[in-house]
Amino acid sequence: MSNTPRTDAARQDEHDPYMAVASECAKLELELNTANDRIKRLEDIINRAHLAFFSDSSDRKVSIAMHRILDEEVRKEIQ
Repeated sequence: MSNTPRTDAARQDEHDPYMAVASECAKLELELNTANDRIKRLEDIINRAHLAFFSDSSDRKVSIAMHRILDEEVRKEIQ
């Protein structure tokens, strides 16, 4: 099975394979933008939770560890 089944299916369009692939690319870009927006919202939630927890000083070590994990994951995404 292909890693790009939607693009492969679009290429099979007998009328205009280029337009079919371009249309599929547009759909994929919209999905990517939606996923990136969701990631940003989740990062914001985690950051706000970190700040709230840290300001309470309930458990500074746990808060710092949570923030370190978030930073590691963000760096992985950037690379």
